[in-house]
Parts: sequence; C-alpha cells; structure tokens
Amino acid sequence: MALMDSFSLEGRVAVVTGAAAGIGRQAAQTFAEAGAKVVIGDVDEAGLAETAALIGSAATVLRTDVSRKADIDALAAKALELHGRIDVWANVAGTAGPCPLLDVTEDLLERVIAINLKGVFWGSQAAARAMKETGGGSIINISSTGAISAPPGMSVYAMTKSGVSAITRNVAKEMGAFGIRANTVSPGFVETTLATWSYRNADGSLDEAKREEALRLRRSAAPLGIIGEPTDIAHAMLYLASQASRFVSGQNLYVNGGVTMG
Repeated sequence: MALMDSFSLEGRVAVVTGAAAGIGRQAAQTFAEAGAKVVIGDVDEAGLAETAALIGSAATVLRTDVSRKADIDALAAKALELHGRIDVWANVAGTAGPCPLLDVTEDLLERVIAINLKGVFWGSQAAARAMKETGGGSIINISSTGAISAPPGMSVYAMTKSGVSAITRNVAKEMGAFGIRANTVSPGFVETTLATWSYRNADGSLDEAKREEALRLRRSAAPLGIIGEPTDIAHAMLYLASQASRFVSGQNLYVNGGVTMG
C-alpha cells in the first residue's frame, strides 16, 4: 500500500458526534477530505447545518442528543440506511460542567455523566454492533488531558473523561476479535467554545484580558510553547481512523504540546 493510501478513507463511512463546532466539526471535515462519507450528529442543528455546508454532498445531518441512547441508535441506523456500513465512529460530543467540588449538584452530575460518559458508551456500543457485521472498523473516543491533570473546578468533567479511557480499553479488548479497534484521543487546550468557559463574562461574551492571560499560561505550560487547534486533534483522529494505525488499539493518544507525557 502506498504511503498516502494508508491515510485514505476513500469508500468508507464515518459517524461523528459533536460535529456542530470545534473538534467535532474539524474531524468531520478532515474525514470527508480523506474520502469518507460522513454522518454527523449534534443537538445544535444550526451548527450542524454549517458543518454540512462546509463539507458538501458527502455529509448527512441528524439532530442527535448523545445523552439519549435512542438518538445514538437512530444516528447509527441513518448511516446504515444510507451507506450500508459504518467504518469509523468518533464520539466527540461533550460538555465541561465547570463547578467547584462543594457546589456540584445531583442535576449537574447526572447531566455531565449522561453526555460525557453514557454518550460515549452508547456510541461505542452502536458502532461496535454495526462494525461487527461488516468486518471491523475504528472507534475514536475523545477524552482530555484534564482527566489526569485535575484542574480546579472540573472534578465532574475529569471523572467522566477518565471513564472514557476505561470504556475504550474494554471495547478494544472485547471487540478486537471482530477487527474493531478502539482508541482515545486526549487533547490539551484547544480554544473551542467548550474550553473558553474560564474567561467568559456572565452574559457569555469573552473577557479579552482574561483570555490573553489564560492563553499565555497555556502556552507557557507546554514544552512546545503553543496551544492546539482543532486541526491538530483531527489529524490525530485521521491517523486512528485509517489503516495507518491498523496495529493500534486500546491506546490513549495525548495531543497536548507535551503538557502530559506517558
């Protein structure tokens, strides 16, 4: 196989949740550029439409609330109805739920678990069920460097993102015999809407002074001296989606400028 052919997704079908913006949008675009038909889901229908417009005819849209198993199953069914197979499934949808430990409520805990943990579990299950029938595929779950760095005010987020890695390892072990690979990507700081909560005002606007200071601190914490962009994460996901990583499963790939190593 030619080198670049190893990274091609030509003739394959990829499902991406959380595709209305940020890393999910970029992953869907990157998979499509690599040749895949993409089926994209998110609760943000306007954002999904924008993503689909950027991709063109290779994209199919379905409103998907990943906290609901029925929605995830419907997303898988749509991909199978249109294309007859699922080769790549990327569980990108997530929420931050920032809150001091002592202020966490039952409602907040349940909401973050439903999106970040149950959504990944049900997505992995739906993907594995479809892939088992067609000879295998690649499941990519998005965790976070924050799962091990224990950022203050992010206990629920960190807990759920740690769980994502556990789900991934179990899927890799149970489904490997069917040609199904499962891997985690743990991004460092990428300036998406999800990551900007710490420097937003009460009305949702950005506090530019806080933003500049936050970005300065993020850069100084990274050995490479830079912060990430959605393309950095999407390119790592393309590697895991493609045959270039055919011998890689059950792994957690940190894409964070060297902030976390090991």
